[in-house]
Amino acid sequence: MSEQDETPGGRRGFLQTGAQVAMAGSVAVSYGTFAAISGRFLYPARPDLKGWMFVAPVAELEPDTSLDFTTPTGAKAVIARQGRTGGAEDFIALSSVCPHLGCQVHFEAPKNRFYCPCHNGTFDPNGKATGGPPAQAKQELLKFPLKVVDGLLFIQVPMESIASGDGLGDSPGHDPCLSPRKQGEHA
Repeated sequence: MSEQDETPGGRRGFLQTGAQVAMAGSVAVSYGTFAAISGRFLYPARPDLKGWMFVAPVAELEPDTSLDFTTPTGAKAVIARQGRTGGAEDFIALSSVCPHLGCQVHFEAPKNRFYCPCHNGTFDPNGKATGGPPAQAKQELLKFPLKVVDGLLFIQVPMESIASGDGLGDSPGHDPCLSPRKQGEHA
C-alpha cells in the first residue's frame, strides 16, 4: 500500500466518508418516506362523500326478490327483500362482488342465501360467509345502509366517482383529452 492511501485525506478515507454519508442519507430518506405514508393514512385529506340514492318504491319489490344496483363509483350491490313489513328492516343491501376472487354474487331466495358460483361460496342473509373459500377465509360481503321514506327505498353509497378527477363524474379522469365531447364539438 502506498502512503497516499493511508493518509486521512487519501482515497480510502474519501470512500469511507462517502459511504457513511450515503448510508445516513438513505436512512433519512427511508424514515421520511415512512412518516409521509403514515401521515397520509392516519390523517386522511377528507372523509368519503356519502349520500342517499333512490332505489325503488317499496311496493315494487316483492318479498324474496332482489335487484342489482350500481353506485356512482361503479361498486356493484345486490338489494334483497327478505321481509313483508315494508320497512328498511325488510331489506338488505350487500356488495355483489365476492371478497374471495371478485366474482358476481346473487341472492337465492329459496335457499335464503347469497351465492357465488365461482367456487361455491355461500353467504347468509346478512352477508357472512357460510361455505366455500370465503368461509374458510372468514370473509363477509360489504353492507350498505338502507332507509325507507314515504314508501321509497334509499341506499347510502359513496358519491364521488373514482374515475372522475373532480368527483362530479363528468370526465373519466383529469385528462381533458379523455373527456366526452359535447355534440358539435371538434377535436
